[in-house]
Amino acid sequence: MVQSVIDIEINEDRILNIVKAKYGLKNKSQAISLILNTYSESFLEPRLRPEFLEKLEKVKEEKGIEFDSVDNLRKHLEN
Repeated sequence: MVQSVIDIEINEDRILNIVKAKYGLKNKSQAISLILNTYSESFLEPRLRPEFLEKLEKVKEEKGIEFDSVDNLRKHLEN
């Protein structure tokens, strides 16, 4: 566990107290953890949609075209 000393404004302190009371938390550290975890789930690591995962599986199953040189690839793309 990491301990930090932070400076916050009165408004932020009130918000922490509201979160603490609303969720029945013991201290402001738990309120900060709850807020950070909620932020993390919402903004930092979005989950992939199921239809996208299905599309990925289909792409994995597709067979590709092999090229023995870049020139052959260019020819294929230009046609």
